[in-house]
Amino acid sequence: VAMLRALRRRWDAYKYRFVPWLALNLRHKRRTLRYVPESSQDKIISDEDVFETLLKVFKALFINDFSRQSHILALLPEIKCKYLESVAVEQKQSKVNSCNRQSQNVFSPEEVLFNTLGFTVSRDRSSLVSAGTGVFVTKGFVPKGTVVSMYPGTIYRKHEPIFFQSLGNPFIFRCIDGVLIDGNDKGLSRTVYRSCSRRDQLGPFQMSDESWLTAALQNPLAVGQYVNNCSHEKAANVCYQEFDVPEYFPVELKQYLPNIVYSHDIQSHPRCVVLVTLRDIKQGEELFSNYYTVVS
Repeated sequence: VAMLRALRRRWDAYKYRFVPWLALNLRHKRRTLRYVPESSQDKIISDEDVFETLLKVFKALFINDFSRQSHILALLPEIKCKYLESVAVEQKQSKVNSCNRQSQNVFSPEEVLFNTLGFTVSRDRSSLVSAGTGVFVTKGFVPKGTVVSMYPGTIYRKHEPIFFQSLGNPFIFRCIDGVLIDGNDKGLSRTVYRSCSRRDQLGPFQMSDESWLTAALQNPLAVGQYVNNCSHEKAANVCYQEFDVPEYFPVELKQYLPNIVYSHDIQSHPRCVVLVTLRDIKQGEELFSNYYTVVS
């Protein structure tokens, strides 16, 4: 009996991520969901704010890792000077702040995030019993209305095959328009992501970030798939928000985007899902969302 109850609890937590179950039951489960009639009404902050935040963090990561970007900048002479100016400013500031810092590129990605937005987030054991891994604000303070993490993974459109990837996979996120993002960093999902990412690479230009599949994150925001669902004891303090990467997103910064489309299509824009804070969040707090806030 205890085993059956445990299996039932696991199924109740997992079924909202199992694609066939979603297709058959989603329309009949509206009482557990927040109905959003139009995607434009599901914005906690503007797309411009999301864009500016990602641009700010990615530029800081790029400059911090500037010594390894020469092969990219050699092909972008028109913007190389701008980055050189930024690096010069950063190096001057580093000398002022610490006489021990003798070279550029001395910060970890987490330190870059803290220096840029004033906080860091990381994965750790959840405060919820039997919830496994969770995501915490490990340093600093996050104001309300801030992009605090991203949901990484492979992007599938409605007609694309994801049945086998969804089996036993608790990391399938369903967007308002039916687009699915597979944020599983193991098994078949991992293999598919890496294959698509390497397929889309253009010479030295990487169109996505593979590091979220490892323990050494290049983009420290790419931990959103591990944010746990809220409960009666733990109210949601973040909300999912969808963001389509625009055509004018700097090509040299796409190496930090933790999403890739399953089918190569030059007309499509990569879908990103960010998590935005619903209130101020202090250091040490765990992030909680509502898995069922977006429906079509």
